[in-house]
Amino acid sequence: MISADDLIALVRNYNPRTNEALIREAYIYGRDMHEGQFRQSGEPYFTHPVSVAAILTEQRLDDATIITALLHDTIEDTRASYSDVAERFGEEIASLVDGVTKLTNLQLNSSETKQAENFRKLFMAMSRDLRVILVKLGDRLHNMRTIRAMRSDKQAQKARETMDIFAPLAGRMGMQWMREELEDLAFRVLNPEGRTSIIRRFITLQKETGDVIHRITGDMRVELKKAGIQADVFGRAKKPYSIWRKMQEKDVGFSRLSDIYGFRVITETEMDCYRTLGAIHRRWKAVPGRFKDYVSQPKTNGYRSLHTTVSGRDGKQVEVQIRTRQMHDVAETGVAAHWSYRDGVRTENPFAVDPAKWIASLTEQFSSEDDHEDFLETVKLEMYSDQVFCFTPKGEVIKLPKGATPLDFAYAIHTRIGHACVGAKVDGLRVPLWTRVKNGQSVEVITAEGQTPQSTWLDIATTGKAKSAIRKALREQDRERYVRLGRELARAALEHVGRKFSDKVIETAASSLRISSADELLARLGAAELSTRAMIQAVYPDVVAEVGDEVDRARAVIGLEPNQSFRRATCCQPLPGERIVGITYRGEGLVVHKIDCDRLVDFEDQPDRWRDLHWSSGTHRAEYTVTLDLTIGNDAGVLGHICTLIGGQKANISDLEFLDRKPDFYRLHVNVDLRDAEHAHSLITALQAESDVAEVARVHEETQIGARAELR
Repeated sequence: MISADDLIALVRNYNPRTNEALIREAYIYGRDMHEGQFRQSGEPYFTHPVSVAAILTEQRLDDATIITALLHDTIEDTRASYSDVAERFGEEIASLVDGVTKLTNLQLNSSETKQAENFRKLFMAMSRDLRVILVKLGDRLHNMRTIRAMRSDKQAQKARETMDIFAPLAGRMGMQWMREELEDLAFRVLNPEGRTSIIRRFITLQKETGDVIHRITGDMRVELKKAGIQADVFGRAKKPYSIWRKMQEKDVGFSRLSDIYGFRVITETEMDCYRTLGAIHRRWKAVPGRFKDYVSQPKTNGYRSLHTTVSGRDGKQVEVQIRTRQMHDVAETGVAAHWSYRDGVRTENPFAVDPAKWIASLTEQFSSEDDHEDFLETVKLEMYSDQVFCFTPKGEVIKLPKGATPLDFAYAIHTRIGHACVGAKVDGLRVPLWTRVKNGQSVEVITAEGQTPQSTWLDIATTGKAKSAIRKALREQDRERYVRLGRELARAALEHVGRKFSDKVIETAASSLRISSADELLARLGAAELSTRAMIQAVYPDVVAEVGDEVDRARAVIGLEPNQSFRRATCCQPLPGERIVGITYRGEGLVVHKIDCDRLVDFEDQPDRWRDLHWSSGTHRAEYTVTLDLTIGNDAGVLGHICTLIGGQKANISDLEFLDRKPDFYRLHVNVDLRDAEHAHSLITALQAESDVAEVARVHEETQIGARAELR
């Protein structure tokens, strides 16, 4: 365990004016509070907070943060109280320790609703003082470094949480080194075989090609010396997880990956960055489309660097990052650079982002999201996306996440522009709204008076701001339609139990259910947020409301014309409980699609063929066929066991087709008859839990047999 003197020496290296007495007192206090406590590995528990403090000294953080690391578990795990810590070390440190304690108690991998609420708390804690999350990240890094002492199920849980939340958060804060280490440590737990295979490939590659890094860094130094540029050059092989992710994204094997090495050039001045870029491009051929200028257009977290990928005579590609020393400090520590000390004073790094402004930009639209699913989606979109920079026709720069579309561009300018968008031009050429914009492109938004957001836009937009604005507009548009649908549902439900529909009945039900108005009650009925059974029982509690309990096929869909029939589209196979829309065909009934079906793109320019539809609430008597894509183990009795399991979920198998037979696995399509989306979810969950099932998913493809034939 690091001694108090050693820890103080680490701090003194960058902050000679450190309050040694206070750090020593915190060290002794924390050690005494944790006396008799041990980690899973059998080590004294206090080795953990000391190690977290040591990790934070690498980022040259202030005394308050280092002391918080030493005490971060005292309020939660010992007899120490907030008032005791405040009395000994001051309100600032007590508040930081309390903030870390609250973050530790958040169950970030719990249910979606709970997770959304905990994410809100996480961002609230960050907005009060970002140093709280810096300590928490240090805490998670040390726990991941020592994770082998935990039970295997706990290891997997912590690794997934790290991969999904803490590693991306560290990257979003600009702490790229921490993100890479967290990802690699989690990767070691979640896929040890994959990580080992990549490391073995690296060893083999080095034997075949020699020391590539040493050779290329030497060549770069020669070129820079010729150009009269003073700079440091470093090279390294990319982390196993980074390589694994590239293999998955590009769907290629290790041997086909080219840019598995990364090189970094640290220059004296910003001008030297561009001179270095020119020298490298003169010596090696630049790979088109792989240049990014984060110096003139820095990332939100303050990151600045020139990125380019070049290829040599042997065709091998390498990535090169070029930056100044100050840019490098921010690239290494991100927003933590704001608190960095050197020679006893806080470093005035011009590229360090003010944490207050950064967290404000990150959470700007979160408060507007009332729906838990929307909130989580917004968090993930805004936190974990890289950026591209596009220009308005007037030359103004608009920052967007990677993969953004002209529609996102329109909403980034102004919500009003987004709502009125009917098309876009990219670099002067008319393009579809779902086109992915690229760095440096000029985007012109075409608007029209009277245009309103379309539901299909939710699949086109990628930014949280755009999706939030579209959903809000759609909710306002949908309200009138939901009220109309709710009125139909209420009328049919009341008639079914021999009661007459009237405004007074609806008003009485709204009052009994403590709903603000009759229209609000009808809107909730239409949106399937309230059942007709609950509405009827609020007024007639003695009536057993059969409606809502059982729905036959004839009444399954609301919104049809009298005596109009419908058919489910085989391309997306919608089920009761899923949002749907109808497309009309001459001489035929409606074909019902899921709202996110890819085939709907074919009908975007034919709005007269669209019909607003809604599944009836309640339990559906009819069953609907859904195709499942299953990959199962090729062992005796497995197929029979899977069929028995499906039957046990009250699902009937109507057809079965083998797609691929391998010595170890079978892949097959299974047609099952299901009542609704909840029934499908229950069945898929049960199948996923089986060890003999490698993969299971609903088939949502145009290529599915019969899809095109039925839709003609």
